[in-house]
Amino acid sequence: MSEPAVVRTREDLSDALAEADTETAVVMTLGALHEGHAALMRAARDLVGDDGLVIVTIFVNPLQFGPGEDLDRYPRTLDADLKMCAAEGVDLVFAPDLDEMYPSGAPMVTVDPGRLGRELEGAARPDHFAGVLTVVAKLLNLTVPTFALFGEKDYQQLTLVRRMVTDLELPYEIVAVPTVREPDGLALSSRNRYLSADERPLALALSAALRAGRDAAANGRDAVLRAARIVLDRTPELDVDYLELRTTDLAEQAETGEARLLIAARLGTTRLIDNVLAELPTH
Repeated sequence: MSEPAVVRTREDLSDALAEADTETAVVMTLGALHEGHAALMRAARDLVGDDGLVIVTIFVNPLQFGPGEDLDRYPRTLDADLKMCAAEGVDLVFAPDLDEMYPSGAPMVTVDPGRLGRELEGAARPDHFAGVLTVVAKLLNLTVPTFALFGEKDYQQLTLVRRMVTDLELPYEIVAVPTVREPDGLALSSRNRYLSADERPLALALSAALRAGRDAAANGRDAVLRAARIVLDRTPELDVDYLELRTTDLAEQAETGEARLLIAARLGTTRLIDNVLAELPTH
């Protein structure tokens, strides 16, 4: 197990990339890495092969945190993160500080996520996706990867990143990686560590509701939402923000064919999100 090279400045990153004459894949993270991130790293290696370059970025981006959110308490675990990167054979870690990413302070120009960025998660977190897309665009242009990998767990983020790359003609291929779950079904998230011992089993209502909705999909849209809601109603401790069934591009409510069932809820002080693919009848 070899240690990845760690660079903290854009100049050192550029020098490291200049030495690589191969396909590259980047996994962008806020740190506090878990098995979901490891799955992204493994998928990245599979894409570029043994001779390719796998890059992980670790940066807690303040632009995507709103007032009163968990920017200050978001876990910073760089030593453990680097051990995971080493275990997964990552070649290069870019871990800039705030001044390196935003040398002129908060950017005057950001990426507007459009209508979708103001819906679902964007309705509860109004500036979140502008912050996400801005830092993703910067990191794409700094790491210049062949592939950039994103998890389906954050499906709205994945969708908006894909749309940004398409709409702005950015020369990068966005690759989706399926959600990684605990054995009991809970979607892996760095924020799961905020859950208390009493809250942890209650959080399973999200994945259980999604499974119930998916399993009812053959009976149509209304059956999906009804089945999911029945499960959620059994856990009154959950403060459900939204439960929606949308087309796979999230542009509109889904009526037929492939759809995404999405949920967000607060449990105590922790906000949880999850989603699954649902196959509605085609006629």
